[in-house]
Amino acid sequence: MDDMIHYERALEIDATPEAVWAVLSRYMHVDEFAPLVKSVDALTSGEDGVGSKRRCHFDNGTSVVEEVTAWVPNRKCRVQLSEMSAMPLHEAHAELNVVPLKNGRSNVKWGMSYRVKFGPFGWLLGQTMMKMMMGKVLDGNLKGLASKV
Repeated sequence: MDDMIHYERALEIDATPEAVWAVLSRYMHVDEFAPLVKSVDALTSGEDGVGSKRRCHFDNGTSVVEEVTAWVPNRKCRVQLSEMSAMPLHEAHAELNVVPLKNGRSNVKWGMSYRVKFGPFGWLLGQTMMKMMMGKVLDGNLKGLASKV
């Protein structure tokens, strides 16, 4: 059994994929639209893309490191999360996909794949409580992105 749980939210945004990407590609500035991210430390310098790393700090004092593992301009960004001691996760990835629609609009899909600690109990927690929490976070990020664009 693959114990990776996948959860995804999507939002249609009244902007072109290029306009959406102009915000998303400012990788070290996710705090400009993600409501729960209080601040970001850039852990790498230079052009953003595969290998770029940041530490996101949250209001509750916790943080997480995110490293870009896929970067397709105007289309897709995938990150691997690490240093997540505050979360009950063994492993987590986030993926953003920007799909062009008619009339200059975009469908933005923001997904999380994660493996929860604590065996079967953790898996159940991941399917219930964590999905509710992730839904709020992803919806907040998507709404913030739409406002910023």
